[in-house]
Amino acid sequence: MAEVSTGLREGAGTRGTAGEPGPAAAGALTAGSASDVDGSADGGLNEAVDILRLLADRTRLEILVLLSEGERAVGAIAAAVGRPVPGVSQHLAKLRGGHLVTARRDGTTVYYALSSEHVEALVTNVIQHSEHVVYAVPPHHR
Repeated sequence: MAEVSTGLREGAGTRGTAGEPGPAAAGALTAGSASDVDGSADGGLNEAVDILRLLADRTRLEILVLLSEGERAVGAIAAAVGRPVPGVSQHLAKLRGGHLVTARRDGTTVYYALSSEHVEALVTNVIQHSEHVVYAVPPHHR
């Protein structure tokens, strides 16, 4: 499995009682310094919050789930989510601004796709986690 940079670092912590390693020393994640990630002032946390805000809209999340199945034209996306094209276009513009989707023009048609495998994993994980909250046996385990 690939290592993910989260702004957290492994093994940074204090020792537990009687000299035993505490949870952080045993491999738990703890908040690291900004320089641990990319040298930015917040370690990318502000960007992560912005991305999660984009995902917090049902229509945008539905669009991302649809795009996890493959590239689609704006009209096809609008029809699939049952929303007018102008509204879907506005949602897609926000998703592009958040680097969650990419656009490709073919003549007068614009096709959208997820921007990376990281976005696909994020969408899959949030949907699967929500299934665990809702179902005793989530659909992805059947």
